Amino acid sequence: MKSIKKGYDISKIIFLSIILNLIQVIFIILFIYYKNSNPYKIQDNFIIYVIAISIGINSIITGIIFYNLLFKKGSNNLIDTIKGLERFNKTLRAQRHDYLNHIQVIYSLMELEEYEEARNYIEPVYKDIVRVSKALKTSKPAVNALLQAKLQVAEQNEIEMELEIKSDLKNLPMEAWEFCRVIGNIIDNGIFALKLKKESRYMFIEFAENLDDIIINISNNGPCIPKEILGNIFKEGFTTKAEKGEGMGLAIVQELIEGFGGNIDVTSNSERTSFKIVLPK
Repeated sequence: MKSIKKGYDISKIIFLSIILNLIQVIFIILFIYYKNSNPYKIQDNFIIYVIAISIGINSIITGIIFYNLLFKKGSNNLIDTIKGLERFNKTLRAQRHDYLNHIQVIYSLMELEEYEEARNYIEPVYKDIVRVSKALKTSKPAVNALLQAKLQVAEQNEIEMELEIKSDLKNLPMEAWEFCRVIGNIIDNGIFALKLKKESRYMFIEFAENLDDIIINISNNGPCIPKEILGNIFKEGFTTKAEKGEGMGLAIVQELIEGFGGNIDVTSNSERTSFKIVLPK
């Protein structure tokens, strides 16, 4: 699968591993057959040697696969993904705790017949619930959790983040954690750019689809990306964050998207910087 390779074609390596496992099974069956038919001589131990060699090669291939999946820089790091999901889970638990507190306050105000105070209190809470509920419209729990976490980060940085979820992502061609890696990188870059502004920080995220494709639009009103830089942002190692960036984020994003037959385009002017992703269903 192109989305998790970096120097290796993992799909071919996995296929070879499957073939080796089949060879092992076949020769084990032959081993049992010859042992039962001739207990004193087993084809000059040829079958045993083949099984041992295939197991050794298969072990090496398995090691390569897990090394690429878990540790290789620039790959889809499963450890990072698990840690990310843990952070999302903590965010959801914190939000649940906050909402329970809000309900208790409102209930107490109602009992005291402080109806106007209760209304003033519940109004911003209701707006927050509506905003968060928009992040729960997809069929992918990990994506919903990511969007809620980013909404919280945006709020902490005085960024108005608007969500338009018109697709439930049921026909998403990649795994949810891979998709989170894609949109997470773009959103984080947008937040970084918006923090350079003193005020009026805005980000728009849209999930849509047509008969053939899933379409993602992520834009912000941060500083314009100069034309001489725009053509290099997807290159590995390129970064505008100085010591705060490694230049791997958008390179990984492009590799993932193209690995699933999609494409990503970016435009930037004085009003808005926009990333458009098209993924075939």
